[in-house]
Parts: sequence; C-alpha cells; structure tokens
Amino acid sequence: MLTAQQALDHLLSHAKPVAETESVPMQATLGRVLAENVNSLVDVPPLDNTSMDGYAVRTADTQTSGSILKIAQRIPAGSVGTDLQTGTAARIFTGAPVPAGADAVVMQEDCAIPEGSTGQVQVNVVPTAGQWIRRRGEDLTSGKTALTAGTFLRPQELGVAASAGLTHLNVKRRVKVAAFFTGDELALPGEPLKPGGIYNSNRDTLLACLKSLGCDATDLGIVPDRLDATKAALRTASKDHDLIITSGGASVGEEDHIKPAVTAEGRLDLWQIAIKPGKPLAFGAVRKSEEPKDGEAWFIGLPGNPVSSFVTFLLFVRPFILKLQGRNSAPLQSYTMRADFDWLKADRRNEFLRVKLNGNGGLDLFPNQSSGVLTSASWGDGLVDCPPNQPIKSGDLVKYIPFDALLK
Repeated sequence: MLTAQQALDHLLSHAKPVAETESVPMQATLGRVLAENVNSLVDVPPLDNTSMDGYAVRTADTQTSGSILKIAQRIPAGSVGTDLQTGTAARIFTGAPVPAGADAVVMQEDCAIPEGSTGQVQVNVVPTAGQWIRRRGEDLTSGKTALTAGTFLRPQELGVAASAGLTHLNVKRRVKVAAFFTGDELALPGEPLKPGGIYNSNRDTLLACLKSLGCDATDLGIVPDRLDATKAALRTASKDHDLIITSGGASVGEEDHIKPAVTAEGRLDLWQIAIKPGKPLAFGAVRKSEEPKDGEAWFIGLPGNPVSSFVTFLLFVRPFILKLQGRNSAPLQSYTMRADFDWLKADRRNEFLRVKLNGNGGLDLFPNQSSGVLTSASWGDGLVDCPPNQPIKSGDLVKYIPFDALLK
C-alpha cells in the first residue's frame, strides 16, 4: 500500500486546473478562484489622510510641548482643505485628506483648547514628521497588482477589489463534482429505518465539504448495492462533471462494487493506502462517453465509515480539488503540540487521531477512535498525524493538524 504522502503526490500529479473562466459581478464571486491578476484602478488611499481625529500641524511650528496654534480650518472626511499656513493647525477627522503644508497629525487626546480661547489649540506633545498620516497609495497603487491569479476570494479579497474600483472579476468556473453513496442499509433522515438500516451521514458531511470549497456539487443520492446500478451511476456522473466522489463500496467484500464498476467504465490507478482510518481509498477516471475525445471525469472512492470518509476527504480530496480550481494553496498547516494522553497500541499504518485542545496547552484524545464514531470529529479540534508503529506517551510532542486548516 502507498503511504499517505505517496498517494497524495499521485493524485496531485494528475490534477490540472479547469481552463474555463467567466466575468462575474464582484458580489457574486465569494468562494470563487481568481483567473487572472487584478490591477487597481486607483491609488488607495487617493490622498494622504489622517488615521486619527486630531489636528494637522507643521512640525516646525510644534518644536516644544505646549505650542499654541491658530485653528485655521476644519476638515471632515470627504472634504479637502486648503494649504496649511505657518503658525496654524487644521481640525481634522479620521479619513480626511491631510492639507498641503502639514507634515504630522496630533491626536485630539494630546491637545487642549486654551482657557478662554475660541480659535486656538494647545499641542501638548512634540509630534514627529509623518505621525498618524496614511500615505497616498500605501495600500494600493494605481495600475499595480491588487490580487493575483489563483486567489480564493474571501470577504477580505472582495473588499480589496472594491477599494481598487472594480465591479467585475474574471474567475475560474466552479469545479463540478458529482457525489453518490452506496449501501442498501442507507436511508435519508426523515425516512423510516428498516431493520439493519442507518441514516446516511456521509451525504451531508461530504456535500457540505464540497460547498465549503466553492464547488458546484451534484447529489446523485443513494445507489443500490448492485454492479449494474453502480456502473449506471458512474456513467451519469461522468457526463457533466470534473470529478466523481463516492462513499462506500470501496472495500473488497462481495457487496462492494466500486472497484469492478470503475474498471469497467474507465480505469483505476490507486487502490488502498496505508492510513487509519481510511485504508480503502480509490482513485481513477471514468469515461465521459465511448468517444475518447470526450475525455474523462476523475474518480475518488472514499470509505463508507463516516470518520474514514471525512478524514480521507480532508487529506486527499480537498487538495485535489484545490488544484483543479487553480487555487494558490499554501502547505498544510500543522503545529507541534504536547500530547496529554497515551496511545500505546501503535498501528503499522499512519494514524490520524481525533483530538481536542485543552486549557493546559496540550491535546486530549477522544476516548473512542473507531472509524464509525463521527462524534469524535464533531468533538475534536483537529487530528494528530501519528507515524506508523509510533506509540504516543503523555508529554510527547506530536504533529497536530487543526480542522480549521482542512476546511477552507
């Protein structure tokens, strides 16, 4: 069996970003991937402005504490003042342009109005040149790159695009993913459970994961445990999708039809990896039609156990989708943390243990690490990446991967 890293490298070596792009109104681009560099249409800010309420002054006029200046003008945000003359100050408010001639802003807390005066200000600190002034173009410069191709557009990126004066963005089309779930024991919440039946938790978990990544996800439902039904579902899914994801039927039992179905409708490149949970992971491709020119849809078969399905999605499907999207993705975040638990029954496979941050700077272990106990993932904050044949003793340093890093 391949190691987790070997399997991931294999998947990523096949993934190619989708080529199609579209121009979309900016407010509709949340969760999309930028297809080209975006240049700012303006300087941001457009003029030197103050970051504080206070008084714009000349430092040459305020060489000593207690300097008294005439208040010559008042400049609220959205207004432009006149040139500041020697011996004067401008009452100024956050965001307002700093008048020509001023080289510092003194915040109002450091100033006072002299007793009995109606048009003067006393500057009680000696300002330094440039203080509390935001310079023209210090955020964005007109004509320069504001956002780079491959950026996943979050609320903050939309704010940058708006400040750059843009109304539309050219983005990659959404990656189209079809998902179906195998198992005659499965039922949807709200349906009566037959003897031996269980509710299908993987459907909601995986579809939510796909949507959180900005995919166009199609739910093809539950497919009966029959080879002909599995093959038919693969043919349907392949036609209009970039990727097919299945859950269940990926093992080697008599009722597991994923392997022969994918082999019949396409090809299987990878089968089983040396991790726990999640050993029966499959990767391959399904023909879109009998015509080779129509291409293939990628296929990833996940285990049926809910924790196995969730963990393998995070570790393998997510980075594969990020590459299909053309996203600029940073290396997976992990941290060295202290284990406040014992895990002495080391497995020969790479284990991913569900853990939670405690109030003492360490990690606690969920007591039941079964691949069927999904509450371990809901309870936990992340995973401990435990190498093969590696026991863990309380106090050991371990590799911790937070769920937050795996769900964006």
